[in-house]
Amino acid sequence: MKINFKRFVPTLITSLIIVSSAQLHAGHNTVNFASHVHKPQLPKNIIMVVGDGMGPAYTSAYRYFHDDPTTPELEQTVFDRHFIGSSSTHPAPESGYITDSAASATALATGVKTYNAAIGLDIHRQPVQSVLAYAKQSGKKTGVVVTLQINHATPASYLAHNVHRYNYNDIADSYIDDGIKADLYLGGGWQYFIRDDRNLVNEFVQSGFQYIDNYQQLTNLDNNKPVLGLFADTGLPWALDDSNKHRLSMMTKVATQQLENTQGYFMLIEGSQIDYGGHARDIAAAMTEMDDLAKTLEYLEYYVTQNPDTLVVVTADHSTGGLSIGRKTARSDANINSKYLWKPEYLRSMTMSPEAIAKKLSTQAFSQAKVSELLSFDISKADMDKLTKAKLADINIIKQYQALSADEKKAQRKPRPYQSIYNVLKQIIDHKTNTGWGSISPSGTHTGIDVPVFAFGKGSEQFKGFQDNTDIAKKIFSLLGKE
Repeated sequence: MKINFKRFVPTLITSLIIVSSAQLHAGHNTVNFASHVHKPQLPKNIIMVVGDGMGPAYTSAYRYFHDDPTTPELEQTVFDRHFIGSSSTHPAPESGYITDSAASATALATGVKTYNAAIGLDIHRQPVQSVLAYAKQSGKKTGVVVTLQINHATPASYLAHNVHRYNYNDIADSYIDDGIKADLYLGGGWQYFIRDDRNLVNEFVQSGFQYIDNYQQLTNLDNNKPVLGLFADTGLPWALDDSNKHRLSMMTKVATQQLENTQGYFMLIEGSQIDYGGHARDIAAAMTEMDDLAKTLEYLEYYVTQNPDTLVVVTADHSTGGLSIGRKTARSDANINSKYLWKPEYLRSMTMSPEAIAKKLSTQAFSQAKVSELLSFDISKADMDKLTKAKLADINIIKQYQALSADEKKAQRKPRPYQSIYNVLKQIIDHKTNTGWGSISPSGTHTGIDVPVFAFGKGSEQFKGFQDNTDIAKKIFSLLGKE
């Protein structure tokens, strides 16, 4: 069949013009519609939770620590219920592949990579805005709840700008001098906020804050006034030794009540001392810090059911110590396979931290029975011999330090009079539980592995899959409405 192109072409052109016009009109409407469909609804409240040092081995270990051995099933944890993705943690290239808490917290707070030790600065030492500062600027209330001092690396990266994380006094001063950025601060820090040269607590009070210095006062706060709560000289005691073993959960409950308002809020929560457990290679301390964080998240689970316009995002800044759990046991018989065992039951029964036990043993005579009582499990005669030698070693170390000149003492850190005993206690616990530490540093160091991401509430789907730590801040900025 022949086609009459003279008649067909004009008709085709006319049809294309009509179709194109219709598509342009429809496309215009589609773009607007799509922008409403795909743009996530913004949560009213955003709660950012950081488990400092909490790599994947910690959440796995906590699952077994938390397990009820009287039931046949392995109980899920709050971490299992809300696992959604993972995050890389590396700092800016000038600091290599392994981050410190300052660079990683700055990434989580600002969406910008920086050098290790930087607080709220980019690699050019220029200030960068944090999600907390943007939330405050946008009319939301803001708060920080931590178990170390409130001017430590993680909270400081959301609240301050400084070239080095260890400039603690300068960072504390900036909480007043650079403008008060939060409506609630809960954690430690008397040493930095009540000084001979400056009393920042008084300055906060003069700015309208209510100040409290013990947990009991948390129940008597005025909901209409901002809060400064400092409960320790620097960091809070280990959870195992604190008057409230779930103090992070307790502070978080109060904080949500204090911050609630019609415009919403942004809050940073940090389980700060999981990292300290990793650095100390102290599995007993680390697991009870994890338990405190888990109880906090369980409360936030309930809170989100009552306040569904709330987003909770949980991650770690890095992992610490190269924690591993489990050991292959020796065969008792050539025909019987070896077993792979980790024994958290010895940790569950402990009521004092190994460090607190070491302090006690360093100041008094002790017996095998006494140490077994303090640890809540039996130790061997060989363990007792190691502890006796460790106590003598500590005495000699202190004597040697005391014999130094004043200048020589300034050149080194003052030794702790119980450190050798503490080290042996941790070795006993590791052997009993089959816990290992992989980092090569004598003090467990940070590692470069990716860390888990957990999220629930409004907008939580934004955090699915792999992301860099800077992406977490960028997503939170977006969920705060920043274009």
